[in-house]
Amino acid sequence: MEQSNDNFMKIGYKIDISEKFKNSDWYYPALNFVRDQDDPDDHERIIHKNGLCNVSQHTPRSQKIFIFRYSKLVDSSWLFTLSVFLAVLFASWFTFALLYFVICYTHGDLEPDHLPENQEANGYKPCIYDIRGFSSCFLFSMEAQHTLGYGIKAPTDACAEAIFVNSIHCIIGFVMQGFMAAVIFSKMTKPRLRSQTILFSKNAVICPKDGKLCFAFRLGDIRTRYIIAAQVRAFMVKTKRTEEDEKLLHAQMEMKMQTDGCADSVFFNWPIVMYHVIDENSPLYFISPSDLCHQRFEIMVIIEGVDENTGQVAQAKSSYVPKEILWGSRFVSLLKYDELREEYEVDFSKFDSLVPISTPLCSAAYTDDYIEMQKSKVSSHLRLDFTPRQSIGEIPSNIISKFQTNISIENDT
Repeated sequence: MEQSNDNFMKIGYKIDISEKFKNSDWYYPALNFVRDQDDPDDHERIIHKNGLCNVSQHTPRSQKIFIFRYSKLVDSSWLFTLSVFLAVLFASWFTFALLYFVICYTHGDLEPDHLPENQEANGYKPCIYDIRGFSSCFLFSMEAQHTLGYGIKAPTDACAEAIFVNSIHCIIGFVMQGFMAAVIFSKMTKPRLRSQTILFSKNAVICPKDGKLCFAFRLGDIRTRYIIAAQVRAFMVKTKRTEEDEKLLHAQMEMKMQTDGCADSVFFNWPIVMYHVIDENSPLYFISPSDLCHQRFEIMVIIEGVDENTGQVAQAKSSYVPKEILWGSRFVSLLKYDELREEYEVDFSKFDSLVPISTPLCSAAYTDDYIEMQKSKVSSHLRLDFTPRQSIGEIPSNIISKFQTNISIENDT
């Protein structure tokens, strides 16, 4: 029974081509990739749609306790980072204030006759001027850590230990301020914020382009400042078994991406559709619509480029699983020329919009084999029509009989 175009273009198309034609001459053994439902090592999603990796790395307990790592402070929220900075500052002020207080107390600067109002009368020289108690030491600690010049409170040459502690205090203060400034600058300019403005289409599609089946998805950037020298890469990740019977749970196979013939670098000033030609070197070469309902794999897509504003390398990631790959659709055009304003406009409301397109209900391997057999064996008036009935496995019996008759005649001659 012939299927309608609306049915065969959906990913949920339920005809199992590999099982239906397993015993026929049209069966392609490599297409039978149906997974074992009870296999506990089936592939699960690695990259979420928002670009975050679904990977948790268990670090040693000693590293978990050390929360002042640069990368952790940069990746954490502003509230956490500023809270850590505030706690560290107060701890340093209090620690050195306590040291100054101990030095002044042991030197006798806190005795009634040696207080600041009596020092000029009795000619006493303290370790630090204008120190009356711990509160004065705390103020001096703040002043020594965040300035190069002193006011009334200043160290003297009467105590060598005070000079030594003050020099160490200044060095630690410079290091702390430089570290905090670097963390804040990195948080404000980190590429992750830039990657959030890059859009990936909700679904990927498989459709014909220039006579070849292609895997395609759309990329867009909602910012007016563009990504320079953008490069797009894609990888299929799935469970694979080697010739030595080793099971690789997350084997990666690269998929070459291009857009309108540009492969090395793309001009990313408007939304673009990236294509992967499904040829004999493609990991999708033997994938059919029915396989998308059974197989477990993931196609990770990555775009990298230089941010025009900051000059830093920005990277955005996403992925597509089989249920998000639509067979027999293509993306609608988003560019429209406004004659009144004399400029192109991008309609992002149609970013995920798709239209159906006639596509063979078979893998690229079936399609290529059928085309080659038509060219070499079948008469020229037999035309390849990308409809469900003319797809591999749906060829009428009279055409198959004619094809076999032609082969017999050629063999006799």
